[in-house]
Amino acid sequence: MAEVTVELIKELRDRTGVGMGACKKALLESQGDLEQAIMALRKAGMASAAKKETRATNEGTISAAEGPFCVSLVEINAETDFVVKNDRFQEFCRTVAQEVANTSPASLDDFLKQTIDRDGGMTVEEYRSSVIQTIGENIQISRILTIPKGPSKSVGVYSHMGGKIVVAVEIEGKSGVEALAKDIAMHAAAAAPDYVDPTAVPKDVLEREKEIIRSQIIGKPEHMVDKIVDGKIQAFFKEHCLTEQPFIKDDKKSVAEIVADQDKNLKITQFTRWSIGE
Repeated sequence: MAEVTVELIKELRDRTGVGMGACKKALLESQGDLEQAIMALRKAGMASAAKKETRATNEGTISAAEGPFCVSLVEINAETDFVVKNDRFQEFCRTVAQEVANTSPASLDDFLKQTIDRDGGMTVEEYRSSVIQTIGENIQISRILTIPKGPSKSVGVYSHMGGKIVVAVEIEGKSGVEALAKDIAMHAAAAAPDYVDPTAVPKDVLEREKEIIRSQIIGKPEHMVDKIVDGKIQAFFKEHCLTEQPFIKDDKKSVAEIVADQDKNLKITQFTRWSIGE
C-alpha cells in the first residue's frame, strides 16, 4: 500500500478537480493507487461533476424545513429553470433543507463537510456531486440559514413563485401563532419591506431622508417645517417598515395592528426575505 501523503492528495485534486476530503477518501480506499482513485472518483461521478463547477448557476429554488430546534432556509442554484423543476433536483433541495434543520450547522462550509445519512454515509458535498452527475448541470448550495425555535416564539414561512422568493417571519410572545406569522410572511413577500419596524432603521438613513425632505421644502414657514418633516418620515416608515405597512389582506390596518388584534403581547422581532440570486 502506497502512503497517502498530502502531496498525493493534492495531485489527485489537481487532476480531477474534486475536493481534498473526497480525494483523501478515494486514495485510502484504493490503498494509495492514484489511477484507481481517479477511476473510483469517475465512477462516483465526482470527476466529471467537477468539470461543471465553473458553469453559471443563475436559476434555482429556496427551500425551507423544520427541525427539532430550528427552521432552515436553503438556496440551491442550477443552470436552467428546466432542471430546477426536475424531480431529482427538488428531492435534493428538500433533503438538504431538512438536513440543515436537523443539524443546525455553524456555516455552509461546515455543512458541506457533514456526513449525510444517505447512500453509504457520503458527505453533503459528495451528495451534491452525485446529483450533478445524474442531472448533468452545475448545482451549487449558495447559502443556508437557521432560525432558532423557542417556547414563546412562532416562525412562519411563505414560499412565492415556486421558491423564487421565500420569507420567514419571527413573532415573539407565544408559540402556536405560526399561521399568523405565515400570513405576515406572505405580506412581506409582496410588499418587500426593508426594515422590521421604525427602530430598526439606521440613524444615518433617517438623517439622509430628513435632509432630502428639508431640501424639498425650502421657503416654507419655519413653524411648518418640523411638522412636514415628521409627516414625511411617518410616510417613509409606512413604505419601508414591515410593522407600519398597510396589511395586504386588509389595507385599513397596519401589520402591527393585525398582530395586536390577535394578541397585544405579540411582537414581530425579525423577518428574512430571500429571492433567488440576490
